Amino acid sequence: MAQHEMQSRHSQNLPAVTSAAGLPRESEAPPLTHLPLTSSVWAVRRHRWKILTFVAASVIATIVISKRLTPIYESTATVDVDRDVPTRIVGQESRRDAMNDSDQFLATQIALIQSDSVLRPVSEQYHLREAERDAPDPVADPVLLHDAPVILKRLKVTRPPNTYLLKISYQSPDPWLAAAVANGIAKSYLDHTYSIRFRSSERLSSFMETQQDELKAKMERSSEALAKFERELNVINPEEKTSIISARVLQLNSEYTSAQADRVRREALYNLTKSGSPNAVQVSGQSESLNKLIEKLNDAQQKFTATKLHYAANHPEYKRAAAQVAELEREIGQMRQDVASRVRLEYEGAVNREGILEKAVAQTKAEFDRLNARSFEYQELKREAEADKKLYAELIQKIREAGINAGFQSSSIRIADPARPALKPVFPRTGLNALLAFLLSSLLAISLAIVSDVASLSVRDPELVSKQLHTEVIGSLPTVRSLRSYSAATALNAGADNKWRDLISLRGSVRQNLRQYEESIQTLLNTVMLADFDRRLRSVMITSAAPFEGKSTVASHFAIAHARNGNRTLLIDGDLRRPSVQRVLGIEAGAGLADVLASAVSWKDVLVKRPGLDNLDVLLAGSASVRTPELIGPQLSSLIEEAEGHYDLVVLDSPPVQGFPEPLRMATTVDGVMVVALAGRTSRKALAATLSALTRLRAHVLGLVLNQVSASTSETAYYAYYQSKDYYKA
Repeated sequence: MAQHEMQSRHSQNLPAVTSAAGLPRESEAPPLTHLPLTSSVWAVRRHRWKILTFVAASVIATIVISKRLTPIYESTATVDVDRDVPTRIVGQESRRDAMNDSDQFLATQIALIQSDSVLRPVSEQYHLREAERDAPDPVADPVLLHDAPVILKRLKVTRPPNTYLLKISYQSPDPWLAAAVANGIAKSYLDHTYSIRFRSSERLSSFMETQQDELKAKMERSSEALAKFERELNVINPEEKTSIISARVLQLNSEYTSAQADRVRREALYNLTKSGSPNAVQVSGQSESLNKLIEKLNDAQQKFTATKLHYAANHPEYKRAAAQVAELEREIGQMRQDVASRVRLEYEGAVNREGILEKAVAQTKAEFDRLNARSFEYQELKREAEADKKLYAELIQKIREAGINAGFQSSSIRIADPARPALKPVFPRTGLNALLAFLLSSLLAISLAIVSDVASLSVRDPELVSKQLHTEVIGSLPTVRSLRSYSAATALNAGADNKWRDLISLRGSVRQNLRQYEESIQTLLNTVMLADFDRRLRSVMITSAAPFEGKSTVASHFAIAHARNGNRTLLIDGDLRRPSVQRVLGIEAGAGLADVLASAVSWKDVLVKRPGLDNLDVLLAGSASVRTPELIGPQLSSLIEEAEGHYDLVVLDSPPVQGFPEPLRMATTVDGVMVVALAGRTSRKALAATLSALTRLRAHVLGLVLNQVSASTSETAYYAYYQSKDYYKA
């Protein structure tokens, strides 16, 4: 009964679906958010020495390797492409205008320079294939290698932006060979360009001569056909005879199109009236009269409704109001019938007019086609005859121009600046290589540092934990190097006037470290006790996801801090499997919670009090047996409920949640639950599963306490940087 009342009391004060931490009810871990920029900077700072070492090694290795490489020299020949220079003496190409296809033209010339026809003479002259080939291929056929297209890997052809210049560059360990090859390729390119143009002119002239006789015969046939057709027409001129009919066809087409549009509009209106739609009246132009009648009908209906409330059906006022409504309804119906009749007549007239115009257009077009057929045939014969004459004349002119232009050797492409041997190598560029090695190695090292930090499965930084698990981090406790040797008994033995007496006897750095821990505990206490103004916390359970995460130490110091503030406090060691409160407080083992649950003694009889803190009572774990954890339930609920009447706060140290059933039972008996996680060790998945399990029980999860936060685990470990060192000497 007591257990039922306790669970009912807690369930009334808790949300129905989520906990205070805002976690989902199901057990799945919440989705992780991305790593903030500040956390990335902190990860880089934490691994800065590894990053610097990797970057320095990469830069040094790059410099050493660059110094050992064979230097390569580059020479460049500049070719000027002047598109304004004519490539022909006579004809259209001799006076052509500037063209806007410069990009396409220069790209074509670059591809032509790298072709086999241009490179092969130079490659054979300087044996470039053998020079560029690292080692001969004993399997390849020498004949096939000789006939294969020449590709020079050390050749580079570029175009400076916004110019008509082409840069032909070649690289070689020999600066003189690099210059000779660049100049040879430029000269071979000019010779090949002239050869292409000369052969093209010869082939064009030969082709046009073969087409001359055929084109002459075709011209004579078309001229004879035109003359014969003119004799057949006699005095008839199709162009003049068809002009009047053509104008009439245009006029009838315009009227027919207008009639079609009018018929479609009236047909749509007629369909609306046939369907009985009230919108037909609105479209027909009678909307204003109809709206007035409808307004009168609405007023009459309102009056009739009011009349029915005061008079009977046989009363004159009732009959007069009913007659008025009926008359208005009849007028509205009559108006709609009149509109429908008028719309039907207009639609039928539009259909009749459209049919008449359609027949007139068809008749006129037929007459126009009959008269125009002869004119089309005449125009076709006339155009064909004139085109044949013009084409024959142009062909004769082209043949004469091609013969003259075939011997013209002027070119729009010329060498503007020949290549010269280079004084300095272009490869390797030690400075640039070192800079690139520095940038790339820095980027790689920083990326690996950030990725390793993101890939870590443990909780580290309070801000990241809050974002990743969607829970509230209510406290961050610093790492205390001497916390194992520093028992809470030291603080217990200190009175209210000299509570830091034992701390002062320690070394300065240790004393400062322990003082920071106690201040963090006090901050955690204030955060928990002052957060909820609507309901006062009377009992708090402190647990963790896994063992050895410092929950017992946090619970002990939390209770001590609460007692020092002048509040009556009870600390219960509920970890019956592995009790730790007695070790943390320096208390000898004795009877405790296990004995109380076994109904052997009263819980008040086994309390332990320590000198120096009269407000703190401790209920140890006691002598637990195998079946003692099964007794946790109704008896523990009654104990905590009774203790809440005697103490301002009951602090319960429970076993870890993962793997043990009793923490979940304990969570339903207290007002709030704090979960302790060890920074850099506790798994995010285990912590998320713990918070989700507590949420499913509707336990009031106060938040997460991140323990042993340091500069190596968190970017917000700022405890040692606010107060001066003299503050801790007091």
